[in-house]
Amino acid sequence: MDTPLRKLAKDKRFIGSPRIGYLAVLHTWGSMLQYHPHIHLVIPGGAVSEKGDQWVSSRQDLFVHTKPLANIFRAKFRDAMKRAQLFDKIDPDLWKQQWVADSQAVGEGQNCLRYLSRYVFRVAISNNRIKSIENHVIIFHYKDRQKKTWKTMSLDAMEFIRRFLQHVLPKGLMKIRHYGFLNPNSSLSIEKIRELISLIHDVIREFLLEIPEYKKKEFKCTCCGNPLKFFAFLKPLPRWGPSG
Repeated sequence: MDTPLRKLAKDKRFIGSPRIGYLAVLHTWGSMLQYHPHIHLVIPGGAVSEKGDQWVSSRQDLFVHTKPLANIFRAKFRDAMKRAQLFDKIDPDLWKQQWVADSQAVGEGQNCLRYLSRYVFRVAISNNRIKSIENHVIIFHYKDRQKKTWKTMSLDAMEFIRRFLQHVLPKGLMKIRHYGFLNPNSSLSIEKIRELISLIHDVIREFLLEIPEYKKKEFKCTCCGNPLKFFAFLKPLPRWGPSG
């Protein structure tokens, strides 16, 4: 079954192959313990070709467009709720809203994984955020994301417990899942994917051996006639051409 990401990745305007891999981390809370379910995904920038013999890189600044991704995800989620017989319990206005999907390049990904690890191994609120517990009132710190400042909030003990228990996952519900070639049951091993990526690097390395020859030549500006300084070789545009 095609996921929203696989469906868009298959489009030749983006990658041209649905054989992607990613991990998904479920996050349900905001800093005030409010119910705010959303999913973080970490996706390698490319896919294995449909024949399984080549690594196809995505654009450096774009994996897929986020607006159609949000629309497809909303439609598939709605269908899943109907199959689970939960559709009638959801506010109808939810399906009229534009759902939010955001995509950002994060380089090699270490900082992204470090950020997500906080949600995988922690609960909705840590002890050091709780300032006091007195007279059935709990005072804790929370971060105002808009003003980027720390503030305090007071909640009745029962309301605090209610908010906290919203984020205790039902038994058997996984907080983190792996899909595509990152799934442990994938027929394509990580070692094979590394070989495909390494092959591309080997080809590039062969071309880089030619660079010193070019650096020895002197190029002059066609406008002013002054010598041009070499800074770097730019990689060619992707096969689908520039964006926009």
